[in-house]
Amino acid sequence: MRVVDIIEKKRMGKVLTDEEINFVIQGYVDKKVPDYQVSALLMAIFFQGMNNEESASLTKAMLYSGDIIDLSEIEGVKVDKHSTGGVGDKTTLVLGPLVASLGAKIAKLSGRGLGHTGGTLDKMESIPGMRIDLSETEFINQVNKINIAIAGQTKKIVPADKLLYALRDVTGTVPSIPLIASSIMSKKLASGADVICLDVKIGDGAFMKTLEDAKELSKIMVSIGEAFGKKVSAFITSMDEPLGLAVGNRLEILEVIETLEGNGPKDLEDLCVAIAGHMVYYANQANSIEAATKMAYANLKNGKALAKFYEFLSAQGGKIESIDTFVEVKEIIEYRAKTSGYIKSIKALNIGLVAMKLGGGRETMEDIIDPMVGVVLTRKVGDKVKKDETLAKIYVNDKFNNEIIQLLDEAYEIVFEKIEKLPIIKEII
Repeated sequence: MRVVDIIEKKRMGKVLTDEEINFVIQGYVDKKVPDYQVSALLMAIFFQGMNNEESASLTKAMLYSGDIIDLSEIEGVKVDKHSTGGVGDKTTLVLGPLVASLGAKIAKLSGRGLGHTGGTLDKMESIPGMRIDLSETEFINQVNKINIAIAGQTKKIVPADKLLYALRDVTGTVPSIPLIASSIMSKKLASGADVICLDVKIGDGAFMKTLEDAKELSKIMVSIGEAFGKKVSAFITSMDEPLGLAVGNRLEILEVIETLEGNGPKDLEDLCVAIAGHMVYYANQANSIEAATKMAYANLKNGKALAKFYEFLSAQGGKIESIDTFVEVKEIIEYRAKTSGYIKSIKALNIGLVAMKLGGGRETMEDIIDPMVGVVLTRKVGDKVKKDETLAKIYVNDKFNNEIIQLLDEAYEIVFEKIEKLPIIKEII
């Protein structure tokens, strides 16, 4: 078998076999296949695509390139959730305790943020003492004890994905839907869960820009999961504005707590309750999705989900001494409306970039994050505003300049006509 023949076969739009895909991936991980040949194959896949069977084969080859976590010692059905990334996306830290409070076992490995999207691990590490480096034994024992553990991914899980992603990043092949699907699902399958809920974001602040692309990605990922005997559902959700109100690590932790107290933003609450309903049902903790959703909503209001959040923090060494002093910055600058009317759009990408340029995110993996800074919206899409009314509060330490103001100016579109508020969830697959 020769790699060049496999490249030519895909270049002509033919279907690759399981053996051919595995030959290239394993050869690349073993350093027997060079970058330039894998780059050529990635570009052929970018233009010719892959069918569901090829996507499953690629996922399998990546999955078995490294360790697979064995969660068999965890009692009951293991559930996991993955988001394709967005601005203000603190869903995991609301959803995890909520689902755990209803008896489901959430065993989750998370990643860091890069660019305008924030990572769950960065939010967790903004809490004093919070550990993300759990051993496999600690991880399993914690889930058995309190129903939830969230930790960082080890370097031994899906090494092929790390190699391929770095190559995709420099060869212009990142947007390939089969490659995105295989990347996401290989990591989720390696994490060992029985049930996987996917949150596929679309819009200005998301990787997927159209509903059609999001549907295609969702269907491929669900198909891959089913091929591996997993229960998978995909929620296509809007990222045309930031999720919730807060963007920035500690600011988002405060919003997580507010939401678990039953006082969170409607879009964040709606999303978490809906996904929790599916996770709890598929974990066999309710007789129907409707019943599970009602249970989730109740625990968001009765304090049980909040209690589980603090139990989770304590188990991993985290402690918040005082909510009042949790976020302290040198200055809070109010960004005001330039005109009166209705907010038609708030570009999530711009708000994410503002938080990053304030120091709240990374442009490179080496950047150090300031956990205090960020943006808190005071108005959302569809809201009526008056000229000079505060649209957002900017939490600043050292980095504030005209570029940030320009990003904010470009983020908001205010019109005279009344704007209808649209639901956060577009479709469930």
